[in-house]
Amino acid sequence: MAGIISNKSEIKRVPLYIEGLDDNIEGGVPEGHIILISGSAGTMKSSLAFNVLYNEAMHGKTCVYCSLEQSYASIIKQMINMNYDMTKINLVIIKDLSEIGTAISKLKSGKGGLAVIDVGCIRKEIKDIKTADNKSWLNVIKNVMKKLKEEANGSIFCLDSMSALYVLSRLENPRIELFYLFEFLRDLDVTSFLISECQHDSGRYSEFEIEEFLCDGIVYLRLTPFRRNVVREISIVKMRSTASNNDIFSLEFKHNRFQAMYGGQNPLL
Repeated sequence: MAGIISNKSEIKRVPLYIEGLDDNIEGGVPEGHIILISGSAGTMKSSLAFNVLYNEAMHGKTCVYCSLEQSYASIIKQMINMNYDMTKINLVIIKDLSEIGTAISKLKSGKGGLAVIDVGCIRKEIKDIKTADNKSWLNVIKNVMKKLKEEANGSIFCLDSMSALYVLSRLENPRIELFYLFEFLRDLDVTSFLISECQHDSGRYSEFEIEEFLCDGIVYLRLTPFRRNVVREISIVKMRSTASNNDIFSLEFKHNRFQAMYGGQNPLL
């Protein structure tokens, strides 16, 4: 659990590595925050989260990307296609629970690293966990996270996605169970990015809405028709402990980096 600070300057931050946006959120999200990255399909939610973890791994942090649906091969292929150089980071794939010890050794052997957990592969390997048991898979994910935190000094975590977690875990009482999940992440003292799927202009950023109250920040991505094009846009809906600019920015991925432009005004197309 993070200690009490005495001065604002003591707040350490994790950049989103989005040129033009980080400066509008005092340099990044506060360490230890739980952030919802919310948006509809095609808004680059997963890519934006991976961008943060990749760059933090480049700076010596140990990061964990937990995919509940998309395979590790598909994730890596997608990121290589976006010109992320995987040879520059200590990349570790976990597709079997028996590999965790080896993965931790690899993460500890280098300076920082990125562990990609393919829960889909793990589900195929494990036969003794019944998918009807709504707590088993959530506990598996929590136990893996705790182990990577304690033994490999994992500091940044991404869960992709919350919607897949709900299908997998079949929450019986979402308000209570999500409260304990968020408290688990806070007690673990990691910076968490939770991918949340939502419908465009629905007025909701999560499935049960309680997530919006429990989280510390919401980064909202959307697709907006403009003339004969579709523009990706990004805005900070909520960010605790941060003087944030809540304007809507155009979001582009150019020259191997994310850029936010035209805050508060129509994009120039």
